[in-house]
Amino acid sequence: MAEKGRTMATRLGSNRWQRSLAVLTTFVVVVLVIACLYLARSVLIPVALAILLTFLLSPLVTALQRRGLRRVPAVIVVVALTGLLLGGLGWLLADRVASLANDLPAHRENITRKLNDLRGLGKEGTIEKVSRTVKEVAKELEKDSTPTDPDKKVLPVPPIPVKVVEDAPLLGLETFLQNAGPLLEPLASAGLVVVLVIFMLVQREDLRNRLIRLFGHGHLTVTTKALDEAGQRISRYLLMQLIINSTFGLAIGVGLFFIGVPYALLWGFLAAVLRYIPYVGPWVAALLALAMTLITFEGWTPLLVVLGLFLVCELISNMVMEPLLYGQSIGVSEAALLVAVAFWTWVWGPVGLVLAAPLTVCLVVLGKYVPHLEFFDILLGARPVLGPDVRYYQRLLARDQDEAADVAAEQLRASSLEQVYDHILIPALTAARRDLENERLTEDEAQFVITATREIAEELAVQAREQTPVEEAGAAPLPVVSVMACPARDEADEAALVMLRNLLEPAGCRVEVMTSEMLASEVISKVGEERPPLICVASLPPGGLAHTRYLCLRLRSRHPGLKVAVGRWGPGTDREKDRDRLQAAGADYLGTTLQETRNQILEFVRVFRHRAQSETTGEAVVVAAAV
Repeated sequence: MAEKGRTMATRLGSNRWQRSLAVLTTFVVVVLVIACLYLARSVLIPVALAILLTFLLSPLVTALQRRGLRRVPAVIVVVALTGLLLGGLGWLLADRVASLANDLPAHRENITRKLNDLRGLGKEGTIEKVSRTVKEVAKELEKDSTPTDPDKKVLPVPPIPVKVVEDAPLLGLETFLQNAGPLLEPLASAGLVVVLVIFMLVQREDLRNRLIRLFGHGHLTVTTKALDEAGQRISRYLLMQLIINSTFGLAIGVGLFFIGVPYALLWGFLAAVLRYIPYVGPWVAALLALAMTLITFEGWTPLLVVLGLFLVCELISNMVMEPLLYGQSIGVSEAALLVAVAFWTWVWGPVGLVLAAPLTVCLVVLGKYVPHLEFFDILLGARPVLGPDVRYYQRLLARDQDEAADVAAEQLRASSLEQVYDHILIPALTAARRDLENERLTEDEAQFVITATREIAEELAVQAREQTPVEEAGAAPLPVVSVMACPARDEADEAALVMLRNLLEPAGCRVEVMTSEMLASEVISKVGEERPPLICVASLPPGGLAHTRYLCLRLRSRHPGLKVAVGRWGPGTDREKDRDRLQAAGADYLGTTLQETRNQILEFVRVFRHRAQSETTGEAVVVAAAV
């Protein structure tokens, strides 16, 4: 035993060391990747911009090709028109900015008046008090810096000789490079982007095939799906975003023009461009327009009107146009997109603001199709990472019964009551029993899950009855059939039988659920006394099969004419194995879901009622349902 204990301890220590090494390796890889992204940004940014423009322009090239134009001429036409459009917009923007700079001095008096108004608001208030305090502190600091000893002599400082050296005149090429140096890098990046866009548009099939050959060896299907999904998501997102942002900028420009704000088209263009920055961009454009309104208008009313214009346009874009045009989101959660914007801005600067959404989409798609990168899909994706059954059980583990009930009620609006029972509540009961047996839950915690699930099951039954339309009167009511139900082991089985009762009672069955404290002999005696046409015995997995077989054998021996239907509800059951063992114990039917067992019971009840109408006595039936 000592040797076995040492071996186990050695194995645990080795596993812990391997996990620590894996975490350290992952951390080092992440740091290296971020460092490469930052250090190689001068090369990676043009490549990323080129890929982005390729996704945006590729549908236009394809459209021209379908009209009979060859690939190379189509690419040249699209790139040339795009360059002319961007160049024209840039020239117009520069001209408007220069004109605005020349006109600002004409508004100097209005700016001074507004500043005086703002200063008047702060007079004898918080602003004035802070200003006065700062001035007093500054005076005290000046007093401390003056010499306090008037008798102290200050030695004269000898003069420092100054020698004037004339700089040698720079050569013409050196002068040009010195003046044009700051412009060379942006021009080189722009030229690289143009060349890459043309190359990628012309050779896009070849590039796609090379990527498939590089990453898709042995995974052709997965790589093809990943490339297609990423291309479709990004292309659709960019096209729809272009339409929405252009419409937003046009509405802002037209609205500002009618309000009378100078350079309205300039502010509309800036609003369309800045809206590519998620969440922050529109309000930066609003601040610019508000500043222009503030310095050009006499009163404060136009300022409120411009602010209302931006609010209305942004609400229409977010709540009407985006759901209508996007249809589905790009698959990135809002919180993850904010973090991605901050990260890419930190790594690549302002360009990262524009590239954040497409790059995050690529990471989400990679996480969806590459197993080792699944954490990207979990952290960044918009899809729920936990199913409703897991969320329901997790909230119960946190003792949040209200949110667990909300999860179940939400599923009830989209599905039937029996489906909610089978797919959410029953799995929670089985999970609680499994965790209790594995000592991951205490008795008190498991009891809370069982009690809360029983209460939620009752609430869902009431909601389901309210949602079900009431049948019109006129048809003769069916005779009520009494059903007895007995848990085989504990309160979890009893809670499952409450669900079965809620499913059977609307069909005219009166179900009496026995307590889990009753012994098998007491159950047999009660069945003999009341002789019900149906009795249900429930036992949730894991385990419980032996209890069910024992009860079936006792019922069969004491009541040989009974029909026995057994249900093994919930995950963790082996249908074929259970069927053989339960049939040997005398069971006639086997159901693996509440819905299946309910249908079996209702079918027998239908036959029982038919017999009751033609005979004075009916055959008693026992249904043993093991969950």
